[in-house]
Amino acid sequence: MAADIDEQPAGYDRLLSAEHAGAIARVAAVIAERRPRHVVFTARGTSDHAALYAAYLTEIRLGLPAGLASPSAITVYGARPDLSDALVVGVSQSGGSPDLAEVLRVARASGALTLAVTNAPDSPLVETAELAVDIAAGHERAVAATKTYTAELLALLMLVEGVRAGDGVLPAEEQAALAALPELAERTLADATPAQLAPRYRFAAQLVTTGRGYAYPTAREAALKLMETSYLPALAFSGADLLHGPLAMTDPDVPVLAVVGSGPGGRSMGEVLPRLGERRADVVVVGSADVEGATRMAVPEVDERYAPLLDILPLQRLALALALTRGEDPDAPRGLKKVTATM
Repeated sequence: MAADIDEQPAGYDRLLSAEHAGAIARVAAVIAERRPRHVVFTARGTSDHAALYAAYLTEIRLGLPAGLASPSAITVYGARPDLSDALVVGVSQSGGSPDLAEVLRVARASGALTLAVTNAPDSPLVETAELAVDIAAGHERAVAATKTYTAELLALLMLVEGVRAGDGVLPAEEQAALAALPELAERTLADATPAQLAPRYRFAAQLVTTGRGYAYPTAREAALKLMETSYLPALAFSGADLLHGPLAMTDPDVPVLAVVGSGPGGRSMGEVLPRLGERRADVVVVGSADVEGATRMAVPEVDERYAPLLDILPLQRLALALALTRGEDPDAPRGLKKVTATM
């Protein structure tokens, strides 16, 4: 898991290379030409959080309605929704989950434009879809996904921005901003704070993660990593939903990891953090600026669209360090396999 985490800056660099950026641009150009009226994502597990991030991007950057499909509606209940005007995107590290391939098959039969975003270009998901994007993350050693998650995020970001450009090619300003990500990721991973914080949570019975907007998928992915590697019950809430009841469960014995960026989503957390303070919750913030009363895991300040590519890195480090601190093996979580086949 440590090796996979450390490879992420190189993964960003590889995906931004002319070869892979060009391939994503060609797919984006086809999508732009087809002009879908709405976008449906289908995914499971970690990839579901990447898909949620892409749904935010799609609605905010493209102005298209976007959502996440419920595969069981098709595979269990036999539903056949009319997706003739949709782009349906399957996001999967392995591309091997039968239910996701079935969603794309049904969608394509109904006239949808279908796309597979995966780390396995020879997978069933790719065979089923009309278009495919290779996230080019390379072999992932650990069961808990890290580098494939961030590769999905970056590939989906490049895809959406390519569609927005119209011809698939990212504007020069966007390319320059993305080119800085590998070095920023290296700097973020070099910070020792996550390992130093791990003993703080050694005996925690449960934990809450939270964020809004682009940060909400990060909060969900962080909770999943903690559950996978440390078996620590971790509940993820958007900052808004946290105020609608779950805030009552927070207290000094329930640590809170809050992802707080510098954009609109981060600023909207301004009403959440004081309420956590009133509850005397143990709050650790992931962000580029200090928050009164909270410990911070620092990340560089970037455009809010790019922040999920950096914010998750210290949280992955924390999950790894906490698993080791609690005497667990993060490379072999009990009961889990790399490919989970569901229908």
